[in-house]
Amino acid sequence: MNGPQLPPITVHHPQSHDIVDNPVRICGVGTGFEGTIQVRIRDAQGAELAQSHIQAGGTGIWGNFHATFDLGGIPATAQGVLEVFEQSARDGSEINKVVVPIVFGPALINPYAGFSLHTVASGETLSALAQRYYGDGSAWQRIFEANRHQLNNPDIIFTGQVLRIPM
Repeated sequence: MNGPQLPPITVHHPQSHDIVDNPVRICGVGTGFEGTIQVRIRDAQGAELAQSHIQAGGTGIWGNFHATFDLGGIPATAQGVLEVFEQSARDGSEINKVVVPIVFGPALINPYAGFSLHTVASGETLSALAQRYYGDGSAWQRIFEANRHQLNNPDIIFTGQVLRIPM
């Protein structure tokens, strides 16, 4: 009897829409041809910020992987993606690709030192929150970009919504 089929690559960190620092730390579980997994980090414009390979399991053998990637500076966009994949031994194509949307903390505020959680109260706006946390209402875009996974319009936030405030 066969057990459950596991995906070839699972990324544990960062999770979808996490705010990452520089360097970007990643970890997961997977296997690749000769135990090699490829990693690439791109900004929202598609510019490659980092790329390398890391060792995990061998063919048919699962292994943990972890690595640290220096972005070489502050990304041009706050939004980006982490791509983790196996390279086909047959033709070099990218297979079993996992794409994780991420947010670059240093592109929001530099230096980046994490974030606070804020529960939106009635009547609050992103500008008011930026004034409260940064002393500058025009810095609202930092908060908007940190929360793009749940905000489509910077003018619409809801009472009770929990927002990440980059610090």
